Amino acid sequence: MASIETRKNGASPTIMSKAPWTDEQGIAMKVYQGIMLALEIIVLAVKMNITWTLSIYQFFFPPEPKSVKGEIILITGAGHGMGREVALRFGKLGGVIVCVDINPAGNKETVDMIKSEDGKAHAYQCDVTDRDAIKAMAEKIRREIGEVTMLVNNAGIMPCKPLLDTSEKEIRTVFEVNVLAQLWLIQTFLPHMMETNHGHIVAMSSMAGVVGLRNLVPYCGTKFAVRGLMEALHEELREDPRDFSGIKQTVICPFIVDTGLCKNPKIKFPSLMKILSAQDAADDIVDAVRRNYNEITIPSSLYYVNQICRTMPRAVPLHLKDFLDSGLEAQ
Repeated sequence: MASIETRKNGASPTIMSKAPWTDEQGIAMKVYQGIMLALEIIVLAVKMNITWTLSIYQFFFPPEPKSVKGEIILITGAGHGMGREVALRFGKLGGVIVCVDINPAGNKETVDMIKSEDGKAHAYQCDVTDRDAIKAMAEKIRREIGEVTMLVNNAGIMPCKPLLDTSEKEIRTVFEVNVLAQLWLIQTFLPHMMETNHGHIVAMSSMAGVVGLRNLVPYCGTKFAVRGLMEALHEELREDPRDFSGIKQTVICPFIVDTGLCKNPKIKFPSLMKILSAQDAADDIVDAVRRNYNEITIPSSLYYVNQICRTMPRAVPLHLKDFLDSGLEAQ
């Protein structure tokens, strides 16, 4: 009889008797696992709703700006533009500003401007694409000033021309300055931040790191990369079993800022998407850093417009982009 059952069912009685759907202990375990999964989903839903509520509250009632007094703040590209303006503002707030630029004359001007308002500032010349030069500079800063507690990766270049007109050297250089330099600087100054669980890393991305634009293909690639590396770094620190909650990160995504890099801007509605001054952009950057915002766009409205557009089929927001008809012409 057993052999007949085996032939009919394709399995022996011994195997059938041990199947999990006939085992009371196995059924109990599955019920337990189902209950635990349901509880985990409930806890997840509660956490997400609480976070949503907190985010909405902070939108209307932002966190108080933190003090940066006594922080040693290293700013690359401090010799002009947004780097200089950010340095001036942090200097007024009591930070010890470490101005880094490949141009010593402009860098010294920034330092002198900070000191003229009773601020503390130091100038260091460095090619931030040279990893060995960064390490040597870092050792000198440690000896002469102390450990850097805030890193502002501001230095950047922006070749503006069609991709096929962009040389290999230009493409390599824009990636070295805009992306690799940020990685070398983070690798240099992050270890001490991790040791003390204290620090802040600010990365200069762009709206060109959120939306692709013509005549800026390599540049867009670098700015998308900056957002990606900062997001990955955030997760690496967050998921580490050690506590690194004291290390903050802020990604800055300006639209068009009058720093001299944008030679031929094209804006259809100037009142809606105006070119910002370096001073206005710096005000927003410093405010975002002091409030520990993870990411901002300048102007802030573009952040929400982008988030909404990302939920649509790709072809739909392209109509809006064509209507706004803004960007940069080749130079």
